Amino acid sequence: MEKTYDPKQTEEKIYQLWLKSGYFNPDKIKTKKNYTILLPPPNITGSLHMGHALNATIIDILIRFKRMQGFSAACLPGTDHAGIATQNAVEKELRKNGTSRFDLGREKFIEAVWQWKEKYGNIILDQLKKIGLSADWSRIRFTMDPEYSETVKKTFIHYHEKGLIYRGERVINWCTRCQTSLSDLEIEHQEEKSYLWHIKYPLKNPTEKNEFIIVATTRPETLLGDAAVAVNPQDKKYQNLIGQKVILPIQNKEIPIIADKAIDTDFGTGAVKVTPAHDLLDAEIAQRHNLPFYKIIDEKGRMTKLAGPEFEGLKTLEAREKIIEKLKNKNLIEKIEDYNHNVARCYRCQTKIEPIPSKQWFLKMADLAKIAEKTVRSKKNQIIPQKFEKTYFAWLKNIKDWCISRQIWWGHQLPVFFCENEKEKFAVALDKPRICPFCKNCQMKQSEEVLDTWFSSALWPFAEFPLKDLKKFYPSAVLVTARDIINLWVGRMIFSGLEFLKQEPFVKTFIHPTILNKEGKRMSKSLGTGVDPLILIENFGADATRFGIIWQTMGGQDIRWDETAVLAGKKFCNKIWNASRFVLENKPSLIYADFNGLMRMKNLTTADKKILKQLEIFQKSVANDIEKFRFGHALRTAHDFFWHQFCDVYIEKSKSQIADSKTEKNTKNILLFVLSSSLKMLHPFMPFITEEIYQKLPLKKEKLLMISNRS
Repeated sequence: MEKTYDPKQTEEKIYQLWLKSGYFNPDKIKTKKNYTILLPPPNITGSLHMGHALNATIIDILIRFKRMQGFSAACLPGTDHAGIATQNAVEKELRKNGTSRFDLGREKFIEAVWQWKEKYGNIILDQLKKIGLSADWSRIRFTMDPEYSETVKKTFIHYHEKGLIYRGERVINWCTRCQTSLSDLEIEHQEEKSYLWHIKYPLKNPTEKNEFIIVATTRPETLLGDAAVAVNPQDKKYQNLIGQKVILPIQNKEIPIIADKAIDTDFGTGAVKVTPAHDLLDAEIAQRHNLPFYKIIDEKGRMTKLAGPEFEGLKTLEAREKIIEKLKNKNLIEKIEDYNHNVARCYRCQTKIEPIPSKQWFLKMADLAKIAEKTVRSKKNQIIPQKFEKTYFAWLKNIKDWCISRQIWWGHQLPVFFCENEKEKFAVALDKPRICPFCKNCQMKQSEEVLDTWFSSALWPFAEFPLKDLKKFYPSAVLVTARDIINLWVGRMIFSGLEFLKQEPFVKTFIHPTILNKEGKRMSKSLGTGVDPLILIENFGADATRFGIIWQTMGGQDIRWDETAVLAGKKFCNKIWNASRFVLENKPSLIYADFNGLMRMKNLTTADKKILKQLEIFQKSVANDIEKFRFGHALRTAHDFFWHQFCDVYIEKSKSQIADSKTEKNTKNILLFVLSSSLKMLHPFMPFITEEIYQKLPLKKEKLLMISNRS
């Protein structure tokens, strides 16, 4: 062995050794004991970040642990087409060349996206190899593969024939930058400093006590589309005004004062404006009270004709300034106060979301939500830690129909074909009908809309698998994922699996912690607060990086990133290397390769017996912690045994025992046995260095530590 351990000289060599062996492919391990984990498919736009590194490390620990137990263990990888994110990335490239997708047209643009995907789409998979992920790379899937796309279309048709998919106009979240609808789960809320405007709405029939009702709002520009003023029926200060009319400022039309329990009495004055076309809650209130919808903001974020001639065509913020000025001139602003509120933004481009009425495709969720809830409540799918069940059930309880259509070009085009003569009539079919069933004359045109990316991701546990693989890999043992996609992905995969395969797609769902920066905030590459795991791997090695990540993964608490844990990992690598050099320099030979045989040897010292018993205890403890997803505890236990019990105590004791001819042979045998057993115990966490050392041990053994029996 070299005097010092160099991960740069080891890791690529060892990974190629694993690949050449073929053991990442579970078919090579002949057993009926299957253990499968599906890698959450990263976006083809992505590069490795700390969340990916944590997720991949946990998955790899489980896969390596089970593979060493003799299971046919499979980590099945792939990538997601990431509709909006990928389209944005390609459009950005086009803008650099002074063109746009509209200049290319749909067909040429899709060709450009595929070219981009071939160039950049698998970068993150190559990066996952650097952290040691032992995935079956022969089974890579992509959510736009032909077979996968076929499954997506058939899923849409199935739901439509069952009466669960419908087309209708509703107020939805709209991104004016991406020019597409978004579901409630695809928007992010960011706190923003703004103002709360208190606006006087004159009563139609004023009294001495009440000349106005004062309405508080953060969006005065939407005043032009108000259909009512609403108060809570329990709010005593407004009870005498319910049913009366007010004069809507600027528009000068009468609108009613209504009572609705959804109104928060603690917000502003307790009286709010109701703009049904431009607020999701207001839309619900409008439906209960049969109020009209006035669309005063269009898809480009500009004021429409209904806003009035002096505002038509203005951007929303331009209209806001003009409206505030007019209200001030009419003395209709009571006061303006500083106000911090959460603003909805597109999860991809961060543009402010504009709620607008739009004709979209929806999936009815009521019945699907019930089966998704039932399976978790009955523990057929167990969410770990259990506290995350609350998040899951809260979403299902308040679920709304899922807006599944998107107005972009990259993605699974809806299997919907419209009649060219009777524009609103359509057929849902896998292929374009040869004869239009409506006019019998036209060439039907396929809808240009595509499905929400999460619609296809919901099929990840079973789409594209051949029947042989499906029988082997479905259901998988555990889903390892982050809490922020419990609703976006986990719940949707569960009801999809139950709907189409009549069985839960995975037995357990492990929600891992989120890695935050030192200040406890989410990491952000754009803000410069992110940590690049590839730099950590370059500087310290993959094993040290994995060690640093898992060392901080204790319980369900989020991780405030501390790089000193990676430095500790590097020191531990050196400790393992130096201890191994000591053992091998003493030229050991393994007389007994099992615990019972060793314990039967004559002339065992107290130190010999103690280290063997401790090894047995620690091995069981580590295995138990891994089975229970206590990865940080497992690593700390293995670290404590190797560093303190083996190195600090037994290796020191062994030096005098080796010098004694009565105990020399036993001691060398025990040193080698404990070292090899420790390498097996540490391998799931630190696979590269343990495999490298294992290759040098004088053992009658499997060729690879990766498939050795842990006992």
